[in-house]
Amino acid sequence: MPTRETNFTEGEYYHLYSRGNSKQKIFLDDRDRKRFLKLLYLCNSKERIDFRNDIVKRKIDAWDFERSKSIVDIGAWVLMPNHFHLYITPKTDAWRPSDNAVTYFMHRVLTAYSKYFNARYKRVGSLFEGKFKSIHINKNTQAKYLFSYIHLNPLKLVDSKWKKQKIDNSKKFLKFLDSYKWSSYIDYLGIIRLENKIINRINFLDYFESRKSFQKEIFEWIRIKIEE
Repeated sequence: MPTRETNFTEGEYYHLYSRGNSKQKIFLDDRDRKRFLKLLYLCNSKERIDFRNDIVKRKIDAWDFERSKSIVDIGAWVLMPNHFHLYITPKTDAWRPSDNAVTYFMHRVLTAYSKYFNARYKRVGSLFEGKFKSIHINKNTQAKYLFSYIHLNPLKLVDSKWKKQKIDNSKKFLKFLDSYKWSSYIDYLGIIRLENKIINRINFLDYFESRKSFQKEIFEWIRIKIEE
């Protein structure tokens, strides 16, 4: 199962991402996406959780499960058909050194989801393409850009070439982002939902003073493409 030898340092920030083996889709429907999001929440815990025994057999909603203390903080996320992105920082009080807390968290998520996916679709073999990738984010400008990059990712589903060509209709793109449930974008808009539990903004710099400033930042990236 995908792991890395990268040393992750407490107090530092990282962009994590992984895609399907041979770029295959890893999310085929909403049930898959919902399972992955629940795993992001449940696997971010000091205690190991067995989804089937602790959740399914006990007939507990995963979002109601009282997990133990989290081991990483997630600041942003997005699910795409064949890959996902996370913006994380290791917890300074994790029960194990932060250099492998991130790897442990990712191993749990990817292993659990792969088992679910292979069982559901009666397949065998690796679901993900090798080890998950990580980029150390060491500047505030990089971090602010990453927030926008992650949340703008779904626009590829509207137009795969939107970054390379002029945009004619910004409202269409913004409306799509507002309706796309599979990222933390709408969490930053203040929408109340169960998936709010995935992110923890406390240990991330407050790049945006309000919902409006966040939306303005996103719009600026789209506006640039309109004016090109």
